[in-house]
Amino acid sequence: MGRLFLVTLEGKIYSCKHCKAHLALCDDIVSKSFHCKHGKAYLFSKVVNVTIGVKEDRMMMTGLHTVADIFCVKCGSIVGWTYETAHEKNQKYKEGKSVLERFKLSGPDGSSYWVGRNEQEEV
Repeated sequence: MGRLFLVTLEGKIYSCKHCKAHLALCDDIVSKSFHCKHGKAYLFSKVVNVTIGVKEDRMMMTGLHTVADIFCVKCGSIVGWTYETAHEKNQKYKEGKSVLERFKLSGPDGSSYWVGRNEQEEV
């Protein structure tokens, strides 16, 4: 295994809650209206310090998408997914963007998001 090089972001940062690796900037949030099985999730135009898993087709609330899970490059935790292809015309804006699950992040102020029993939703 080689040397690990991490991108360091400046500004209001979302980071991996396990290892604190920087993942995205507040300014790169496209939408906070996404959901995953752990609750809220945010769509970002750009993420860093992630590796991309295997592409697969998933039926989601908004239709069929080709996605790949994304993992923190430092600790290996799954932190969300990236959209490769949106099969519905009105969902094309998601292509090339990534979703980070809020439950798996530390916020810009160091806060963590905790899931209540009634807040859990399936993708």
